[in-house]
Amino acid sequence: MTRLVVDTDVASYIFKWHPDFAPQYAEILHASKPVLSFMTVAEMHQGALHANWGPHQCNLLKIYLADFLIQQSNDALCIAWAEVRNESKRKGRPISPADAWIAATALVLSVPLVTNNSKHYRHLSRLQVISAIAN
Repeated sequence: MTRLVVDTDVASYIFKWHPDFAPQYAEILHASKPVLSFMTVAEMHQGALHANWGPHQCNLLKIYLADFLIQQSNDALCIAWAEVRNESKRKGRPISPADAWIAATALVLSVPLVTNNSKHYRHLSRLQVISAIAN
């Protein structure tokens, strides 16, 4: 089964079932084993706190996240993160720390990144990006 790293936006669209994007990304992920960066897990929990979700919604989020493989930080991921940040700066395309962790996850695992924000990542020479939209 093919692994794919899922960006936070796509994970959120599917969880909340965004009518325009969720069906397209669910189809892309259908026959794969989706992987989340630890950073996406953190961003999803931050979003729940920011939205003042109650215990029931937070529990649904935990159940949803349990269906993913989670890539935790390690030495290889830290080095890849630094390389992503460096390449981005060198090319005049700053990348947020969170996006750099997500890109580094895909690079370390040597798998594509599924994102709705390909413009954040397309400057990275070794990263394969899959998106349901062109941007």
